Amino acid sequence: MAIDAQSSELISAVALLGAAVVAVPIFKRIGLGSVVGYLVAGVAIGPFGLKIFRDPASILGIAEFGVVLLLFVIGLELKPSRLWALRRDIFGLGLAQVVLSTAVLMVAGIAIGVAPATAFVAASGLAMSSTAIVLQILEERGESTEPYGQKTFAILLLQDLAIVPLLTIMAVLAPFHAATGTSWQQVAIGVSGIVAVVAVGRFALNPLFRIFAASKAREIMTAAALLVVLGAALVMQAGGLSMAMGAFIAGVLLSESSFRHQLEADIEPFRGLLLGLFFLSVGMSLDLTLIWMHCWLVVALVAGFMAIKMASIYGAARIFRVGQADAVRLALMLAQGGEFAFVLFNTALGLRLLDAQTSALLTAAVIVSMALTPLAPIVLKRLLPEKPPSMDGVTIAGGLSATALVIGFGRFGQVASQALLSRGIDVSIIDADTDMIRAAARFGFQIYYGDGTRLDVLRAAGARSAKIVAVCIDDRAATNKIVEIVKEDFPLAKVLVRSYDRGHTLDLIGAGVDYEIRETFESAMAFGEAALVALGVPADEAAEALAGVRKRDANRLSLQVDGGIAAGRDLTFKNQPTPTPLIPPKREAKPLSAETAVVAAEDEAAAGRERESADPR
Repeated sequence: MAIDAQSSELISAVALLGAAVVAVPIFKRIGLGSVVGYLVAGVAIGPFGLKIFRDPASILGIAEFGVVLLLFVIGLELKPSRLWALRRDIFGLGLAQVVLSTAVLMVAGIAIGVAPATAFVAASGLAMSSTAIVLQILEERGESTEPYGQKTFAILLLQDLAIVPLLTIMAVLAPFHAATGTSWQQVAIGVSGIVAVVAVGRFALNPLFRIFAASKAREIMTAAALLVVLGAALVMQAGGLSMAMGAFIAGVLLSESSFRHQLEADIEPFRGLLLGLFFLSVGMSLDLTLIWMHCWLVVALVAGFMAIKMASIYGAARIFRVGQADAVRLALMLAQGGEFAFVLFNTALGLRLLDAQTSALLTAAVIVSMALTPLAPIVLKRLLPEKPPSMDGVTIAGGLSATALVIGFGRFGQVASQALLSRGIDVSIIDADTDMIRAAARFGFQIYYGDGTRLDVLRAAGARSAKIVAVCIDDRAATNKIVEIVKEDFPLAKVLVRSYDRGHTLDLIGAGVDYEIRETFESAMAFGEAALVALGVPADEAAEALAGVRKRDANRLSLQVDGGIAAGRDLTFKNQPTPTPLIPPKREAKPLSAETAVVAAEDEAAAGRERESADPR
């Protein structure tokens, strides 16, 4: 029997992983994104597909931790100062969205004959949006840091906060709310939960993580990270709040910790797996029989509430002076129902504010709307196509032939091209910034329009005949792509590249470029030499000092090519004294703690001062 049970669990695990592995790459390949892939995979293996899973609720309970971990990771990226900077969007735009959407949806419900209490419950649930789906889409599209992405996050965060007062209002509206405790008691418990999480996060987490780090056991740090997330979620849930909100607060409190990157790396694998499991379980929960039986009602419900919600979000955004394009983006991305609607509907069902069929229909409508959300970016692309740059006074690269091809005419490219032009060398210059091209034309430069990351543009710009290709742009990813194309399709051309930083330099050396230089290296070297001269160091000695620094830097770079970015660390001059023992130890000493190292440094400095005072020189 035990073996059969284990086999059944193994089949379930294989089915979950197999469905995700098959569906997600396919749907990403056709441009619909991973979320749709997970949802479709969930339908396929759920009770209305292959019936491998017959009770999606059992999986959904575990999968919701994916949303919890997602909010924790987001919190790690948001320092309190940055969160404070978003206060207007959170408590202004976010609050306006929730209030306006709930009010309009409630009025629409009452207008079609729904009881006021039921209309309020349905409206408040439908006013919520899916944090998991929306943030996943924004992350995949690289738009989470865009202005509208920040506003989207602010609205979602306020929706999480709104769960508490909404649950309190529902308790008051319930026919037997006295048995569930007073609303003031619930508020007090909720506030106590927040205070507890903040207090522990503020005063206890960093010291604890220092102790865990000292143990040098990687698995302990991972366990501690999960303990922090789940512990904060448990406290908030016990206080009647959202588990995700507890995880978010814990993440924000750790955002300035020196362990932030370690925590994010430890949590990321669990977050990805559980979030995928959440989407799978949502797909399994889609009751196709109910939708088929009431298809027109579900379609009308989905279309009606999404249209009303889009209008409300757009109106709230315009009231807060959000640009028209971003207001449209917000309206489309947040039009769906969210995972917290399930919490509100289940609570309302228990409080007898909703009957079973109404709750099922509302839940189905929310799931259908969530499944439609990944289509929003496609609609946005049609509604808000990117405006092509104005080509007035700009010549597109074509049929060019030159000894040198310079890609990018920003600050770096302008200076670098002067040496070539001073010798009368035939130079073709391309840039993708039409404003820069027009500005350069006023100073007598002929710059052609072209995107250097495209093979056809490089051919048109004369890369085939060029003896050198000078890549002078400041976009690291674009630079790497250009180098790859040139090395593969124009191997006779020497490639000279402006690198972004030392790590980029190592990547370029690995790619086989003929010459690379960090964009600030030479100017910083000249600056350092001038600083020495300004301090009274003779010019020849300053030049000699800089030659030594340059040699050590070159040696360090050679070591890093083979040993990675951390190699050659001892070749850099440091402004922090390194304490050395007066008597060499007979056996390997244990690493000093931070406190011991400080004391040792102070003792060594004091001893040095005593030696200097005793030295007659």
